[in-house]
Amino acid sequence: MAPYEALYGRRCRSPVCWTELKERKVIGPELIQEAEETVKKIKDKLKAAFDRQKSYAGLKRRDIEYSVGDKVSIGSISYYFSENIEIRPDLSYEEEPVQILAREVKELRNKRVPPVKVLWRSHNVEEATWEPEETMRSQDPHLFL
Repeated sequence: MAPYEALYGRRCRSPVCWTELKERKVIGPELIQEAEETVKKIKDKLKAAFDRQKSYAGLKRRDIEYSVGDKVSIGSISYYFSENIEIRPDLSYEEEPVQILAREVKELRNKRVPPVKVLWRSHNVEEATWEPEETMRSQDPHLFL
């Protein structure tokens, strides 16, 4: 009985370094050579499987380029590329506020918070967000002139 089978009560699926303990004893360089051969077989099978998967994935892959005026839909949200946007290597870009659409004063228990509705570049009016006025004044004072 193999050591793995003795420990776990079932046969090992990967025969790496699990030899049958019968009449012959594998010791020394023969054990290493047998393990290397087994590892080489496993590596070859994994490489073949990876190459098959890679060839299928490569057929459907294509580079996509967007230009000014293109409409891109991701899920239920649509984006318009109205200007050239500087995209970072991690595919993110910096949002820039364009205009303040509305102002309000939220009354909390102990204080008043004045948020402003900000329209961001490359977004529709429906996608404008409410931001704290103090934050917007410190980051983009040109919007309040």
